[in-house]
Amino acid sequence: MTVLTLDALPVGASATVVQVTPGNAADDGVSLARRLMELGFVPGEKIRLLKRGMPGGEPLAIKVGNSTFALRRFEAALISIQAE
Repeated sequence: MTVLTLDALPVGASATVVQVTPGNAADDGVSLARRLMELGFVPGEKIRLLKRGMPGGEPLAIKVGNSTFALRRFEAALISIQAE
């Protein structure tokens, strides 16, 4: 099982969420991780990277269930996934 973070997933690829890691405590990372989980980034959930913004590849458009969310790269880096 290869685990990587969501920010490394290629465009068009699907994956399963493994875990959401709290970010930097100075940035109130626990509440950021909680917000991501409330949006649907929970272990076992299927996700798909739809598109990366230009320039710089931000934001990332992620499909979770029937919803699409835009995440910044540092937010996506908190989500560990298993690519399909």
